[in-house]
Amino acid sequence: MHIAIVGAAGMIGRKLTARLVSDGALAGQTVTRLSLVDVIEPDVPQGFGGRADVAAIDISMPGQAAKIVSSRPDVIFHLAAIVSGEAELDFEKGYGINLEGTRALFEAIRLAHLRDSYRPCVVFTSSIAVFGAPFPDVIPDDFNLTPLTSYGTQKAMGELLLADYTRRGFIDGIGIRLPTICIRPGKPNKAASGFFSGILREPLAGQPAILPVPDTVRHWHASPRSAVGFLIHAASIDLQPLGSRRSLTMPGVCASVGEQIEALRRIAGDKAVALIRREPDEMVMKIVAGWPQAFDARRATELGFRADASFDDIIRVHIDDEMGGVL
Repeated sequence: MHIAIVGAAGMIGRKLTARLVSDGALAGQTVTRLSLVDVIEPDVPQGFGGRADVAAIDISMPGQAAKIVSSRPDVIFHLAAIVSGEAELDFEKGYGINLEGTRALFEAIRLAHLRDSYRPCVVFTSSIAVFGAPFPDVIPDDFNLTPLTSYGTQKAMGELLLADYTRRGFIDGIGIRLPTICIRPGKPNKAASGFFSGILREPLAGQPAILPVPDTVRHWHASPRSAVGFLIHAASIDLQPLGSRRSLTMPGVCASVGEQIEALRRIAGDKAVALIRREPDEMVMKIVAGWPQAFDARRATELGFRADASFDDIIRVHIDDEMGGVL
């Protein structure tokens, strides 16, 4: 099997690549080739026995997406995106990458399909930001897409494109609406949701963290390990049962900021919690106020998608995967 990862240099892209190299297979087929692309050239994990091609490609630029499609990958993971906070601050950049880049990739596949009936499986990473207030306490799968941010709007447009290109037979697509990924390793990014990770990641490392929202803010979370599991599972299952509704909300853990902090206290103690400093940020609070809190992810769970069992587990995943299992 030949797999392409668009956005392979990002955190999820790197972890997905490492998982594919470790497993050596996807959906029971040996992974013999990897095409890894991003705006910066991605790295290839050690130990991959097949062919690995890496390239710095911006899919929003004319003709660039066709380079990915030219080698005819069997599965394309589309992870590339401008994150929520940055998409809100830079309108043109957000639409350029999140919408025009997605359409350029799908168009490159369509043109290849017209030449030789090429029809790959495309796994598109969407977001729960496609939903916006007002909404019920627990949001069902069939709730209207009413995003209240540019990022959410761009992801909703991507979902519609995915469904239409699938309906027309150009791709076999599935969109997975990721929960907010927590705890994200490494340095903070420009996502408005970054504080959810920061108030845990930094104290676990003995560093101070800033909390820009009240403890009462409640949200939907999954660990990076679960996110990679969602992607692998999405590319492994029969997509026919999805019918015309090609995007799914992934399962997750519903927790308030206060509950996150208490989970941190249980695992790392009062000393870690004391490193959290409260500094309200009006822009972040406004964005977060329009975000959903909990979901009934029944369609996804019935198809075998699984998430973390608790927020304590999310913290332990970070300790195991990023800190060598040691505080």
